[in-house]
Amino acid sequence: MPPLRSIIRSTAVAVTTIALLTGTAWAGDQRLTAREVIARIQQHVGVPWRSDTVDTFKAGNPDTPVTGIAVTMMATLDVLQRAAASGNNLIITHEPTFYDHLDKTDQLPEKENDQVLAAKRQFIEKHGLVIWRFHDHWHARNPDGIEAGMVHALGWEKFQDPHSQYLFAIPETTLEKLAADIKRRLGIHVMRVVGVPDLRVTKIALAPGAAGFSRHAEALEMTAVQTLVIGEAHEWETVEYVADAVTEGKQKSLIILSHIPSEQAGMEECTRWLKTFLTEVAIQFVPASEPFWSPKP
Repeated sequence: MPPLRSIIRSTAVAVTTIALLTGTAWAGDQRLTAREVIARIQQHVGVPWRSDTVDTFKAGNPDTPVTGIAVTMMATLDVLQRAAASGNNLIITHEPTFYDHLDKTDQLPEKENDQVLAAKRQFIEKHGLVIWRFHDHWHARNPDGIEAGMVHALGWEKFQDPHSQYLFAIPETTLEKLAADIKRRLGIHVMRVVGVPDLRVTKIALAPGAAGFSRHAEALEMTAVQTLVIGEAHEWETVEYVADAVTEGKQKSLIILSHIPSEQAGMEECTRWLKTFLTEVAIQFVPASEPFWSPKP
């Protein structure tokens, strides 16, 4: 009979071999769950966590072990398909998944039988995806996480007002050249501009996403601001306000990026930030595709 020490050594080797062959972790090597990932984010975000927030789980089981994290501006079906194909099952999205700010579907007339909604939910369930929204607290950071990413993508850090992260003093250019430069830097397919193309611009206000008419008007009322750059707006509000200002001869203009391009780089910034403290799991930025296109003349 072989010595006891040899038996113990042989048994340990056998167990290790089985673990390697089957992919089974031992000695406590377990994956983080989605709930644990979010708890880590809450610990590192640097602002008090609010109870009244949209930053909650939207789909899936929070106790699901995470195989990979996909960070995106918007959890479109296209994004979910690409994320799942890359082995990611936790989706961190900045904007809603189900077409409403609170991710309620009451506005759909046949919400229980809506085919678009049903197909998206079926895909999420079939692939075991967990979706969590990161909106309020990412914006609440100082600097605002979305704003910081957009400023970096635009290369405007050196132009940023030291007293307001949303204001920029740039070397003089025309509205047309400014819009073309932004379009190129952000890779936007469709951009809309209100104002005189040769308007001389030196002061810009940047309001990504859908900040709302009151904030848009507040920025435009600043005497020095010639151009407001936004994601989107109700056209009977901000758009007509600027159009009337132009008709009145005021030195005002508006550049509309659309929602996804106006905040996309902010979630790429979020991906970089997450990688500084979530090292146990792979994290991938999955950009949402711009939905608009324009026919050729």
